[in-house]
Amino acid sequence: MRIWRDDDMDMSVLDGKAVAVIGYGIQGRAQAQNLRDSGVRVVVGGRPEGRGIAAAREEGFEARVTGQAVEGADVVFVLVPDEAHVEVLESDICPNLKSGATLGFACGYSLTFSRPKLPGDVDVVMVSPKGTGNALRERFVAGGGLPALVAVHRDATGRALETALAYAKAIGSGRVAAIESSFREEAHTDLFGEQAVLCGGIPRLMEAGFQTLVEAGYSPEAAYIECVWEAKAVVDLIFERGIAGMYEGVSPTARYGGLTRGERIADDRVRTRMREILAEVSSGKFAEEFEAAEGRVVRDMAAAQGGFQARLV
Repeated sequence: MRIWRDDDMDMSVLDGKAVAVIGYGIQGRAQAQNLRDSGVRVVVGGRPEGRGIAAAREEGFEARVTGQAVEGADVVFVLVPDEAHVEVLESDICPNLKSGATLGFACGYSLTFSRPKLPGDVDVVMVSPKGTGNALRERFVAGGGLPALVAVHRDATGRALETALAYAKAIGSGRVAAIESSFREEAHTDLFGEQAVLCGGIPRLMEAGFQTLVEAGYSPEAAYIECVWEAKAVVDLIFERGIAGMYEGVSPTARYGGLTRGERIADDRVRTRMREILAEVSSGKFAEEFEAAEGRVVRDMAAAQGGFQARLV
């Protein structure tokens, strides 16, 4: 595995080139703005009547319908939602890509699971900032950045990696680290992390702790502070110092209690279920389930969580 930082990257690779950012949502907006601030010529692509085109124009970007944005671009990054990749690629992007262009993605999902047909005469790369678009923009403006996973799926020109690294530098990831990876690794680790830890495990753990205290007669306010509000302080310590450093930065009771009781919460049964979740991801089972049921599941879960959320805010 290789790791690159700003001094290892040559942003002049993008000199005189047009970069089309397809999609102007949270991630697309952040990347487009960072690219522009780095001196890159950016055109935003979107649906003719979409909110993204209007928003991009209001913020000073050249914005065109997707096909037109792609036609004149040397580098095209697909930043629409994963589930829209295949349709947009087949209808608007691939037919308009010029030979020798670079087609880029911010995640490995579609090429790993959906596997759209792509032209054989273009470079295909990934630059995947590990964080939200808001965080990418905020840290860039503050002089920092987010680390990114970088991968080359196809090197048709012999310059695919150089272009990917130049792009990573332009959005600010070189200020932290650009890490060699693959589309498959990014897709599998991203989905697993979301499900087992970040958006699945942690919220469920918070909710379980909150409900345990409230059911035992403690006030919702105190339960919320202990099980939800204070989590940020602990995560910030881990981010700054690592897990061992976090234990050095908390009270003796927190340190002793965490070290002696944590294993009873996240025990071997939890790791067994995590392995099951990883197997569902790597086999493609989750992707099939998601594409078949995403809208219904999200609506049902939002309704089920409404009562808990109402008590927290």
